[in-house]
Amino acid sequence: MLNLQRQTALEALSLSLSPMDDDAHASLTSPLVLSGRDDERCEPPEEAANCDHQITTNTTTSFLKTFFNGLNALSGIGILSVPYALASGGWLSLILLFVTAAAAFYSGLLMQRSMDVDTSIKTYPDIGEQAFGKTGRIVLSIFMNIELYLVATAFLIIEGDNLHSLFPNMDLQLAASGFPVSGKQCFVMIAGIVVMPTVWLDNLSLLSYVSATGVFASAIILGSILWAGAFDGIGFHHEGSVPLNWNGIPTAVSLYVLCYCAHPVFPTLYTSMTNKRQFSNVLLLSFIVCTASYASMAVLGYLMFGSRVESQITLNLPTQKLSSKLAICTILLNPLSKYALMVTPILNAAKNRFPGHHNNKIPLSLLLSTALVISSVTVALALPFFGYLMSLVGAFFSVMASLIIPCVCYLKISGTYRKIGCEMVIVWCIILIGVVVVIFGTYTSLLQIVQRL
Repeated sequence: MLNLQRQTALEALSLSLSPMDDDAHASLTSPLVLSGRDDERCEPPEEAANCDHQITTNTTTSFLKTFFNGLNALSGIGILSVPYALASGGWLSLILLFVTAAAAFYSGLLMQRSMDVDTSIKTYPDIGEQAFGKTGRIVLSIFMNIELYLVATAFLIIEGDNLHSLFPNMDLQLAASGFPVSGKQCFVMIAGIVVMPTVWLDNLSLLSYVSATGVFASAIILGSILWAGAFDGIGFHHEGSVPLNWNGIPTAVSLYVLCYCAHPVFPTLYTSMTNKRQFSNVLLLSFIVCTASYASMAVLGYLMFGSRVESQITLNLPTQKLSSKLAICTILLNPLSKYALMVTPILNAAKNRFPGHHNNKIPLSLLLSTALVISSVTVALALPFFGYLMSLVGAFFSVMASLIIPCVCYLKISGTYRKIGCEMVIVWCIILIGVVVVIFGTYTSLLQIVQRL
């Protein structure tokens, strides 16, 4: 009888608890105290809703959309400069392209492992702070933001150079002041106007559709170059004079590294994924496709123009041919699709400085995005020789942000430097390669810039 009463009481208790909804159950299983950095991020009560909203909206990107974002970030301005890099270093320097790709891919995996140590790590500067405190965050933020800003500005420079070669007679004159505006300057300003709406998008899921357009544009450019060489009379007759040019190796490696300068964007892509376990597969697939595209463009361009190839291969194309016009016009899609993805980490860092900006009548993100585009257009207009600085960006900023810093931060966070093993040997080899490129590549780039001046 006593057992029957106990069973009846338990059944009644279970029935009273059965209507409990999922949110109440989650409140019982969730921790009462946030640990470490999570507590710092969401401590103010009035910002709790914003924090929760950020978590839910930033983790809705599928595998395919993240792949397009990653492929779009990697397939940047390097697609136009790899023929010049191959011409500078010789045929055997193509091996360095694959070595650079492998090193950049592995350092990207190390960034993922560093973020998995602490779930509060959301951005690239967070990795630096996790490894070396506030100093690490500041140093890493400087390298990241400068590199992304210069690369994004290079998109506008490329736009002005190539469209000016397509329309060389276009000049404007301001009616009010009579100030003349050259064709290149006009096209740079037009490019800034074109990319402005894409920067206003702060949702990576929506931005992935723009990224798909950029990937398609890169494929069109590669196809147009192939068509120009095979059917428009250019041919593939230049085989190169020497297999390896030691004097041009620093320039070649610097431009190869510039092809894989998307590491500051990787944490943003990683945190945006619905299934983060698939990020390594996304990274591998993106690197394979981009490396195949880079190698194909390098070989085709070098066979077509040899040592005469320009720093941007589209400048070698005869503008009267339809394939050349298609390639140059397609370049208009590159800043439209890639600019926004490159400057997203910069804008996120700037918006985090103003936690209460959601209450403003005019969204602060809109003002920051517009100011960023205007400033990059101004820099592009003030530095007409900015294209020559790309080897310097690759030799110094890209090597530091994409190779050296991710490896050093991973060694510190994981404690691997205390152990002797295969992984530590690989990481230190990447660091050593990066240091060599920084020293010799930066020296060569600065020397070339001085000679240009």
